Amino acid sequence: MEASNFMHNKWTATVLGIWIQCICGASYTFSIYSSALKSTQSYDQSTLDTVSVFKDIGANAGIISGFLYSAVTPLNPRRAFAGPWMVHAAGAIQWFLGYIFIWAAVSGVIDRPPVPAMCFFMFLAAHAQTFFNTANVVTGVHNFANYSGTIVGIMKGYLGLSGALLIQVYNTTCNADPSNFLLMLAVLPTVLSIMFMWFVRIDKTESKNEMKHLNSLSALAVIVAFYLMVVIILNNAFSLSSWTRYFTFSILLILLAAPLGIAINAQKEDFRGSPPSLITEESHVVNKPEPIDAEDSVEYHELPREEDQIMVVSNSRAPQPMNVLEAIRTINFWLLFLAMVCGMGSGLATINNMSQLGQSLGYTATETKTFVSLWSIWNFLGRFGAGYTSDFLFHTYGWARPLLMAITLLIMSGGHIVIASGFSGNLYVGSILVGICYGSQWSLMPTITSEIFGLEHMGTIFNTIAIASPLGSYIFSVRVIGYIYDREAAGEHGACSGTHCFVVSFLVMAIVAFLGFLVAAALFFRTRRFYRLALQRRVECLS
Repeated sequence: MEASNFMHNKWTATVLGIWIQCICGASYTFSIYSSALKSTQSYDQSTLDTVSVFKDIGANAGIISGFLYSAVTPLNPRRAFAGPWMVHAAGAIQWFLGYIFIWAAVSGVIDRPPVPAMCFFMFLAAHAQTFFNTANVVTGVHNFANYSGTIVGIMKGYLGLSGALLIQVYNTTCNADPSNFLLMLAVLPTVLSIMFMWFVRIDKTESKNEMKHLNSLSALAVIVAFYLMVVIILNNAFSLSSWTRYFTFSILLILLAAPLGIAINAQKEDFRGSPPSLITEESHVVNKPEPIDAEDSVEYHELPREEDQIMVVSNSRAPQPMNVLEAIRTINFWLLFLAMVCGMGSGLATINNMSQLGQSLGYTATETKTFVSLWSIWNFLGRFGAGYTSDFLFHTYGWARPLLMAITLLIMSGGHIVIASGFSGNLYVGSILVGICYGSQWSLMPTITSEIFGLEHMGTIFNTIAIASPLGSYIFSVRVIGYIYDREAAGEHGACSGTHCFVVSFLVMAIVAFLGFLVAAALFFRTRRFYRLALQRRVECLS
């Protein structure tokens, strides 16, 4: 096997994309340096929250990265070198400029900047995350169109873990100094992304045993998550010595390097066997549904009549995917968007208020810190598990993915009720349920987007839908939780204690999540026939 062939294939692209995902989730580490930012810049809590809002907006407003990916990434696999690296490069520039400015302000290298400037650079730093994420996720879906749920779950799962991974770097190498952590954030991810971005490319070939190797990557991801969970619990329960932290961090690096062995093995099997075959556009109707003719009065992905669906799925012409302007004129787009406002918004509002929840319910500071730290693990399990499970249910039973989305939103509603109940240990149970179901939306939504709107403009469309996350977070965090908490705390000198502080808020969010379940169920009924017939067409192509 030639070195050039190894470096320029879908398996190497996947592994390097995973590594970039592991380091680009710094928006989840804001709590590490927020206190230093507040003290060095003389911010009050309101100003710090304002800066944090710009972080959340930047981390979720990825429309520009989607447009850039569609513009610079050709779908011809022979010209794939022209595309994803440009999206990574744009992200690396923003990342470095954002975090180096924040580091310079916190460390005193520059005079205290005005608040709007800090908000802008915080936005810029977080916005870079969407470029890395779009390049890696969309390229992965192109490369593994048959198993889009699994590859999205892997990529999104590692992004969910990246916060915990970066905190391990902080605990091991930064000597508990937030300014050192900010400098590390500015330099390390920038350098690594520039090194790896040249090899993250579209390779539209189909080889044997793809699912076997994806299963191996999935198993490694679960092992990394479990290992991180153990390390987090031990670190919160005991004061680990420096040599112990270095030892556990070394094992973590070995686990993160292990996917490269899977890529080498996959390439060797392809080299020994028959050469991979080029995937044609007609091979994956499930990823690019065929539109009904313009004179028909139905949207191409709604397919309300059985005879229309058979006609569409059996048509051998290359499908014509939608762009974002066409997508937003469809009912399915707004059903998916509304479901994400309910799911992502209420989930993000929960983690944003976890510290205050713990305090009001009488949990210790250590317990509350553990809840926040373990959120990355539950987030990962949701992202990875929903992607993998949706692929299994679709390929085995023909279940449409929106059904799993509906189920997770129903469970999330139950999680909010558990938190609202205030019984002993409710945050242990509630944070797990809400965290897993919140993470599930982040893998199901991009996969469903690629299937009902097509692959060509997937990056733009799913990043447009992702705006639902900060929108929902603002509504539920500020207008629901914040308003009710301040009202309850008015007679308690600004600090609320007891179950009454959040019970109404989380009952409201339980109702909202249930509404999301109903919306996702409606999307399921609108698309279930298409999914069934698309799977039938796929089986016929393979037989």
